[in-house]
Amino acid sequence: MSATSSTTLPPGAPAGGGRTAGPGRTVRPGPALAALALGGFAIGTGEFAAMGLLPDIAAGLRTGPSRAGHLVSAYALGVVLGAPLLAGLGVRRPRRSVLLALMALFTAGNLATALAPGYGTLLAARFASGLPHGAFYGIAALVAADLAGPARRARAVSRVMLGLSIANVAGVPAATSLGQAAGWRTAYAAVTVAGALTFAAVRLLVPAGPGRPRATVRSEFAALRRPRVLATLAVGAIGFGGMFSVYTYLSPALTGRAHLPAAAVPAVLAVFGLGMTAGNLAGGRTVDRAPAASLVGILGTMVLFPALFAAVSAHRTAAVGAVLLLGTGFALVPALQTRLMDAAADAPTLAAATNHSAFNLANALGAFLGGAALDATGSWAAPAWTGSALAATGLLLLAATLAAERRQRTEPAP
Repeated sequence: MSATSSTTLPPGAPAGGGRTAGPGRTVRPGPALAALALGGFAIGTGEFAAMGLLPDIAAGLRTGPSRAGHLVSAYALGVVLGAPLLAGLGVRRPRRSVLLALMALFTAGNLATALAPGYGTLLAARFASGLPHGAFYGIAALVAADLAGPARRARAVSRVMLGLSIANVAGVPAATSLGQAAGWRTAYAAVTVAGALTFAAVRLLVPAGPGRPRATVRSEFAALRRPRVLATLAVGAIGFGGMFSVYTYLSPALTGRAHLPAAAVPAVLAVFGLGMTAGNLAGGRTVDRAPAASLVGILGTMVLFPALFAAVSAHRTAAVGAVLLLGTGFALVPALQTRLMDAAADAPTLAAATNHSAFNLANALGAFLGGAALDATGSWAAPAWTGSALAATGLLLLAATLAAERRQRTEPAP
């Protein structure tokens, strides 16, 4: 069964935490996955458009670029805090109802962003916009996995995350161009419309069904204390930090080291988005076939490709090719999401949502360490070398975790 195929459910069986099927009822996951991917597109566009519009926002609010940069930090803080909080509050509710509430909050936050009269209200609006981010992606991944079935769940998760990839290829450049031409508030008005469309699509296309009345917040938090869950989150926070160490300083590296004109940078960032899309789709397929080996292979490429970029980034054509390869590291997202589903199978909601808190910690860690390396060396290649080192650290942690799991499987039971 593919993401566009159908599954005939037995009488009374719930479809992905969704609609209860009657006798012989066929549930087609394709439309539901498309609705969830639309949500990923809206959230991804709203998150990353701020980076491209920071000069416009700063000018509009008559503040400095560094103070405007706090808006990005406010959003990331909202993601980190909101993922466990909102996912925990919704553990007993039907998943479609939780998704609708999360998308309503996201839409309201972006509307408040577009209408914010001053810096303080805008800061609060960006924080509120980030709150539903991780919980939406995490719960959407669980719905997608249930719809697709055990054999193709990673592929279904990658379809949801495809919306985020496409946001980096098309949504963010379009929102940036719109904001530059018609004012940054217009860009967030467009994101608000995308959120409203997602709400309607989820309401119409994602199956509805019963909640999990026996689930408790205590059991969900207990799952987060398991060594395998903690190790997986740490691999994401450290290993994925390698990508952000490079990505954060990609634009100045391209102009300062490869001597690309500034006008060409958006096109190269779109190339990065194409790499994300390819890695996301390929990762979903390989993880379904060989989960552990795929994780090792993905992190191995994340060690190699930043080092390759550091080595060739002084040459324009080679630098653009390396940027494409860098984007393929996004394959780590469906891989880790699927691993967390296994590690916390009896309490998956909080673990799945917290995965995106880990990715935002990776964003902060990669940007900080990459910047420290840049300050220490003065070389635009330094953040890429730092990214390679972070990915290598994540790979070593993963290898130690997998080795411990193998020992547990081979040890005789007491």
